[in-house]
Amino acid sequence: MGSHQDLTRDDSPHPLPTPATAVGREGLDAFLAHPARAVVALDFDGTLAPIVPDPDRARAHPEAVPALAALAPKVASIAVITGRPAEVAVRHGGFADVPGLDRLVVLGHYGAERWDAATGTLTTPEPHPGVAAVRAELPGLLERSGTAARGTWTEDKGHAVAVHTRRAPDPQAAFDALRAPLADLASRHGLIVEPGRMVLELRPPGMDKGAALRSHVHSLDAGCVLFAGDDLGDLPAYAAVDTLRAEGIPGLLVCSGSDEVTELRRRADVEVPGPAGVVALLAALAHRLA
Repeated sequence: MGSHQDLTRDDSPHPLPTPATAVGREGLDAFLAHPARAVVALDFDGTLAPIVPDPDRARAHPEAVPALAALAPKVASIAVITGRPAEVAVRHGGFADVPGLDRLVVLGHYGAERWDAATGTLTTPEPHPGVAAVRAELPGLLERSGTAARGTWTEDKGHAVAVHTRRAPDPQAAFDALRAPLADLASRHGLIVEPGRMVLELRPPGMDKGAALRSHVHSLDAGCVLFAGDDLGDLPAYAAVDTLRAEGIPGLLVCSGSDEVTELRRRADVEVPGPAGVVALLAALAHRLA
């Protein structure tokens, strides 16, 4: 299990956590020794932004952008890797036209889209044809599911479709009841189901945060990497950091802790208390490198 640190304790205004693992300590040491070769990669929802019942109302923690702007000039790149459309993450994060954030990129739809802060440009591929087919059939499936789907709602992400159960009378029961029929629907149209925190996302295969992270790190010839996440969809990025470590690139795994998902907590080098803790960690890194 990663160490759960209080990053705002009184003995220092900008403390850094001590990773609970040897590989984590190696990753942090490499980051501090050679920040100009470091990649900081971050999930959005649950990591930079608190989880809220309506994802359309999710916004980055109020101190996230200042912390990112302080850290970004000191590292090779900051990458926000999210299942959301890139432009939505940019808007909800408040990342556009911020002094100091030129080295930030948003890799949306698990890396299928890319937005660059330096230019404001967005690159995006054509949607997988299975997404349109699923979008058309999903309302009928949910209607046939009866009480299992009561209180659920769908989110159209363009390159994916998500079914949220957080508003259902019993969110976990709805999640469990819908998982198999949604997996069958996805499979019939060449998609997969990605489970998350009271959400089931139907999306094309081969799109995951691990592939996006590896590609970004290698494209920059980075010397070390920090990844912070909170949900099951972040596990491929955790695995990617393990792979990069095996290739000789030190890494630090950070868990934005919650009681809803414990898998990341067990694998992390450091656990922090939600988005506020992630922001405090970013600020602490920026302060140490000042």
